[in-house]
Amino acid sequence: MEQIRNFCIIAHIDHGKSTLADRLLEYTKTIDKRQQQAQVLDDMDLERERGITIKSHAIQMNYTLDGKPYVLNLIDTPGHVDFSYEVSRSIAACEGALLIVDASQGIEAQTISNLFMALEHGLEIIPVLNKIDLPGAMPEEVKDEIVDLLGVDRDLIIPASGKTGEGVFDILRAIVERVPAPKGNANGPTKALIFDSVFNPFRGIIAYYRVMDGKIKKGQHVKFMNMGTDYHADEVGILKLDLSPRDEVKAGDVGYIISGIKEAREVKVGDTITDFDNPAGESIKGFEDVKPMVFAGIYPVDTEDYEELRESMLKLQLNDASIVFEPESSAALGFGFRCGFLGMLHLEIIQERLEREFGITVITTVPNVSYKAYDTKDQMVIVNNPTDLLPPEQTKFVEEPFITATIITKSEYVGSVMSLCMDKRGILKNQVYLTADRIEITFEMPLAEIVFDFYDRLKTISRGYASFDYQPLGYKESKLVKLDILLNGKPVDALSAIIHRDNAYDLGKKICKKLKDLIPKQQFEIAIQAGVGAKIIARETISALRKDVTAKCYGGDISRKRKLLEKQKAGKKRMRQVGNVEIPQSAFMAVLKLNE
Repeated sequence: MEQIRNFCIIAHIDHGKSTLADRLLEYTKTIDKRQQQAQVLDDMDLERERGITIKSHAIQMNYTLDGKPYVLNLIDTPGHVDFSYEVSRSIAACEGALLIVDASQGIEAQTISNLFMALEHGLEIIPVLNKIDLPGAMPEEVKDEIVDLLGVDRDLIIPASGKTGEGVFDILRAIVERVPAPKGNANGPTKALIFDSVFNPFRGIIAYYRVMDGKIKKGQHVKFMNMGTDYHADEVGILKLDLSPRDEVKAGDVGYIISGIKEAREVKVGDTITDFDNPAGESIKGFEDVKPMVFAGIYPVDTEDYEELRESMLKLQLNDASIVFEPESSAALGFGFRCGFLGMLHLEIIQERLEREFGITVITTVPNVSYKAYDTKDQMVIVNNPTDLLPPEQTKFVEEPFITATIITKSEYVGSVMSLCMDKRGILKNQVYLTADRIEITFEMPLAEIVFDFYDRLKTISRGYASFDYQPLGYKESKLVKLDILLNGKPVDALSAIIHRDNAYDLGKKICKKLKDLIPKQQFEIAIQAGVGAKIIARETISALRKDVTAKCYGGDISRKRKLLEKQKAGKKRMRQVGNVEIPQSAFMAVLKLNE
């Protein structure tokens, strides 16, 4: 165990984690020239296209320093706030972390958030100043920021470049010298923490784990403690670029196990693997259950694909434990699922993965957050879906989730960032100048306000220079109402939303206008209305497609024309009562982009 080092890479999005990981793999000769490509560890097409890491990736490297061989287990982590759950799982399996800061951008919000997570777990932090070869790099200023944040000696910050490979050997030396070797009882009962799992169509579920005590051997009878299930280890091994089988994986090491598990729900990330005959006394304190921040309904376009969608969601959940879902039905869309996501990017990625990996086209309803409603008898109802909200006369008050938002930006954009936050019902709590032209602003604001387009607008007004991170704060009472959208008097449950009373009129008007443009004309007149309770607050009308029934009357008495028009009018009225209005998929998505 003295020769093992387990470490992860943490940083803000786009600070060069994956590129630096490529260099580490190249310099330790873990991958040969043939396998070299940008973002080696990112194996999803989606990750390469967007240039972001979505999944944590583990890989083992061998490195010799001063004649002594060492085994380095690296876990590359995502940088975006929506995937912070992946980061927390990786941190739980490591003793050290490389904190990477971009020399041209400095410390960003997500850097601080991930750093505190690593410090809570007692990890040894190695600060790395990346991208020093860029023309816009400011190494001395950014070093000052790192010293202020971590309180480390300036000489311990390693300047590096993932592009040119500068400083990579210094990083490898620092990992060996500064990251502590894993502690654990090599001869004790088997105890391993599952930190990830993937689905393989041929071999079933492959679980990735970090062995804390004892060892896991091929053919061993193992038990998953939290789930209470037991299996035989058909194959165990370590994680190179591909799976590399071994006879046993010892304490302190990171490996995988294949035991013929077919059901996705039988493996839970954070579970403990132990020996069936000689079990460990207690399970490892893993990481807490994930708390979804944004809820949206996902429905198959074709109702017959419901079961297929369920299977796909289960397989996705195995690969991404932060998605939670439960079945629900909607009058407009049929059967589907109510899903919880960590943020809007997460929702977008899941929708895209369903379409790419499983070939299922889905409709996503308007995202919202979960509220707590109290009725007149002081009983609480959790509202995940606007349709669950009680009628106004039965509701005493409603509470909504609030967050503490931390925004780091350049001082020239402070005014526009503040006015954006004020528009979103934010309350300014604090502002601190990190350097002469970088400021950290802290706001308290409702989570529902940042769900839609907050992040995009923040990036626009700050020209990409603002970084944003948030922490849940709890629930607070608010003046909330349910906004219903009605077509010909019938409410469309998939378009209803819970919003603040002051915004109801503006939003209702905007949605009605947008729907008027998107819903195609029918043979009859369509009334689009927005209502709160029994009160209609906005209305638009789509006029009917009409045939010119009087075309055949040339000349003659006016009463003949009037008779034909009256007959047509009666027909339209009858048609309107039985006619159904089809809402195109673009209408559901357009509600999310009302400000464009």
